[in-house]
Amino acid sequence: MSAESPVAVRRPQRADARRNFDALLAAARDAFAEHGTDASLEDIARRAGVGIGTLYRNFPTRQDLFETVYIGEIEQLCQTADDVAGLPPWEALESWLHRFVAYAATKRAIYEALNRDSAMFRSCREEIYRVGEPLMARAQSAGAVRPDVTFDDTVRMLSGLTSAGFRDDTQRDRVLRIALDGLRTR
Repeated sequence: MSAESPVAVRRPQRADARRNFDALLAAARDAFAEHGTDASLEDIARRAGVGIGTLYRNFPTRQDLFETVYIGEIEQLCQTADDVAGLPPWEALESWLHRFVAYAATKRAIYEALNRDSAMFRSCREEIYRVGEPLMARAQSAGAVRPDVTFDDTVRMLSGLTSAGFRDDTQRDRVLRIALDGLRTR
């Protein structure tokens, strides 16, 4: 995320505490994806290889954990935009949109628990547009993406596609290819 971003995960300074924190985030993301917001906090701590006290020390409330997982996904999504920036325009956009779909799966798992009117949620949305719009504009300038499509159109299309879920990753990838094909210039 950018240095001026108001949205960032605040990781502990000590290396061991940071490892535990990151392990808890990874475990929570997986647990929420599998079981939704009702995932057991004890299971999350066990998956992370830490005690429940460590989980509560880092995340005093379940809501804190939801929001931190969500912000972590946004950070990864933004980092992916930086990582793909050197690729050819269509490849960069396509790679980033694949990561966006993965983010949408985590978001869907905890969506109801997030306060969508909060400054945090609005800031996360702004970050998505800040990093995604330039990728779309670059692909359009290169003639790879239809000029009549906006970034907002694309976000809404992919959000809609991911809202129903998929049987497996193969189906998700196939449906995503179909959707992305609709963005391409003919």
